[in-house]
Amino acid sequence: MMYNLKSYLAEAKNVHMEHLEDTILNGGVEGTREVINYLRALRDMLAGNSKSKVDVTVKWDGAPAVFAGIDPTDKKFFVAKKSIFNKNPKVYKTNKDIDDDTKGDLNIKLKLALKHLPALGFKGVVQGDFLYAKKDLRKVTIDGESYITFHPNTIVYAIPTKSKLARQILQSEIGVVWHTTYRGKSFESMSASFGEAIASKLRKSKKVWALDATYKDLSGSANMTEKETDEITSILSKAGKLFNKVNPETINGISQNADLLVRTKRFINMKVTAGERITNPSKFVTELMDYIYEYYQKEIDKLKTEKGKVGKEAKRKEIMSYFSRIDKAQIVSLFELYNLIVDAKLIIITKLDKAKRIGTFVQTADGYKVSEQEGFVAIDKLGKAVKLVDRLNFSRKNFSDEFIKGWSK
Repeated sequence: MMYNLKSYLAEAKNVHMEHLEDTILNGGVEGTREVINYLRALRDMLAGNSKSKVDVTVKWDGAPAVFAGIDPTDKKFFVAKKSIFNKNPKVYKTNKDIDDDTKGDLNIKLKLALKHLPALGFKGVVQGDFLYAKKDLRKVTIDGESYITFHPNTIVYAIPTKSKLARQILQSEIGVVWHTTYRGKSFESMSASFGEAIASKLRKSKKVWALDATYKDLSGSANMTEKETDEITSILSKAGKLFNKVNPETINGISQNADLLVRTKRFINMKVTAGERITNPSKFVTELMDYIYEYYQKEIDKLKTEKGKVGKEAKRKEIMSYFSRIDKAQIVSLFELYNLIVDAKLIIITKLDKAKRIGTFVQTADGYKVSEQEGFVAIDKLGKAVKLVDRLNFSRKNFSDEFIKGWSK
């Protein structure tokens, strides 16, 4: 595998998960092959093939991330945030530990977690997302129907007030969705396992509404029709032909140069934040070259010593050499392939979203609007995971002032 060290560490600890399509850039030829295999497996799953080689979990829009379980070094219960994987792990076993390191809403929620989660009888270490504390629950009316809602981040989750689930939630003190299990003899050596059932293996407590992120289509509403399956197959066929057309050096040239990889992904993220897709791959490649050149020029201009400037100029030449030694048509084909992967991903996301069991909305000054879920996580049989998110759609909701965020109230 040609994943860089940073990507490898992200697999070992679930502190940052890559977008499906970015695996092409991260993993080169092998990563691209994996992406196509992910999409084929997702297509097969949604077409009703029970032998699909992929599992799916729902990506809940919770906050903050919370870790909990038994410290393997002293067998004491703890809660933690992502600093659990620092060189010197930060875990909280008393309220004082939490007070010494946090404040505000995070402080409140970690204390509630420390108080109520031990009742679940943890035996290992798990990671999840905090969905609500009792104080966060609201009763609202949307389109004439009464709901109990919680709004941890961008998405508002809504449960009909008269439902059994709403009664369970109203009885609870906190809500948490679990998605990752960790194993190892120390926090430093732990590795992540995605998609396992967690909540169903824990003890029940009325004080904690705990659920697994595992994806379940109980209604069958996400099953693909023959026409939809054929559409995905057609896109993947085009992607396969482009994959064979692009030279390995073109794909691996990005994955094997850490600085070029970072700058390329950063430029894509800038486009996403601006609400732009790669609609014209040739224009995109030209803009990418200009962006990288200008980025390093700004870095050079910041430096005061000639030695520093020369060193930074050498770095720019090294990175820009990719564009001079690789035929532009090849790089354009690479991003045409990237686009096809996004096209297939968006169709699959739309189908997966049809199986949601809890209403999802966004809040605006004019009221509530129906929204898709944040996204999904696909896990192959080797345990590697990538996220499937409609990046343009969710980025717009996440960054636009049009949409009220749970933390801004």
